[in-house]
Amino acid sequence: MTIILMRHGKPNHPVTGRFTARALADWCEGYDQADICDSPPPRSQTIARLASVIATSPLPRARSSLTRLGLQPNAVDEVFSEVAIPTLPFERLHLPLNVWLALLRLLWLCGYAGHVESVQHARERARLAADKLVVLSQQGTVLLVRHGIMNKLIARELRKRGWQAEKHASSRHWSSAIYHPPFI
Repeated sequence: MTIILMRHGKPNHPVTGRFTARALADWCEGYDQADICDSPPPRSQTIARLASVIATSPLPRARSSLTRLGLQPNAVDEVFSEVAIPTLPFERLHLPLNVWLALLRLLWLCGYAGHVESVQHARERARLAADKLVVLSQQGTVLLVRHGIMNKLIARELRKRGWQAEKHASSRHWSSAIYHPPFI
């Protein structure tokens, strides 16, 4: 019983520029529809080959990452999808993309969700995702190709349940963490 959490590859979507809040919402929509533009490093390919059960979100960047790994998913589920970025109604404010993303994620963590799911809902979804992964791990080693924030929430949930990571995943593309169940 092992669970591997691997972040998707680099999305084929621009990551620079200044945006209004409306333009940022359009950018986020494009990001969610983007495939990836890079190939997995050898280490990621080796780790992915350990899995006998493959899970992913339905988002194109996760699905195309599996394609680059030469794998087909056994489980595709919305529960593994990334947490959306909330937006603000400011039209005159032009900020760099990284400033917007950091500001909006911080506001989300502080309780502002706008029209996207709340922190509490995302944590509940991470609990459901961890439940699914634990069940899948009874069939063999599970690889979940996932997303940055949701990965952190799922990893936290696995650790609460006593699962131990060989190393914690970074937020870099293709990063991975391998979790083992608690000893009973």
